[in-house]
Amino acid sequence: MTPKKGNGRRKIKMQKLENESNLYVAFAKRRPTLFQKASELCILCGAEIAIIVFSPTRKLYSFGHPSVEIIGDRFLTQTSQTSSSSSQLVEAYRNTNIYELSRQLTYVLTQLEVEKKKSEELTNISKQGIGNHPWEAPIENLGLQELEQLKLAMEWLKNEIEEQKKRIVAVEGGYTQLLDSVITMTHGFNMGNGHVNR
Repeated sequence: MTPKKGNGRRKIKMQKLENESNLYVAFAKRRPTLFQKASELCILCGAEIAIIVFSPTRKLYSFGHPSVEIIGDRFLTQTSQTSSSSSQLVEAYRNTNIYELSRQLTYVLTQLEVEKKKSEELTNISKQGIGNHPWEAPIENLGLQELEQLKLAMEWLKNEIEEQKKRIVAVEGGYTQLLDSVITMTHGFNMGNGHVNR
């Protein structure tokens, strides 16, 4: 007799099986292997493992070392600690942001106070008339920059005065010459008969 040839071992493509009976058979064969491998991992490595599996028919299977409940409780506790530590990180970040914003606010308030003082000084200067006429301010109250500005203003004013003086002298000189010629003409003119004496 010839031996019966079977399909042998063949690689199964990793996707969900379409045939429902094949699906149940594959689950029934592979679930014990999964639990066996988990048990070997516990023995060889001292790992604590919990596996919870629902079959295609929604039946529950579980494996745990030391037990599923102990591992489940530890997982839930650690998850809540992780979330609390993450909330602590969020809180620390928030506090850092609040500190930075508070520092910036303090700096801005300090700058605001400095600007208020400057504004008050300018108001006082304006009330004393220094803002409109710097030369009326007491010199001892002026700073170096204000003194320099006053010096430039005075020099400009001096130049303007000199120019105005020149214009006036030129105009007055012209008037003087014009007046002299008018006087000369009127002396030669006899007002009584309208004749000019020559």
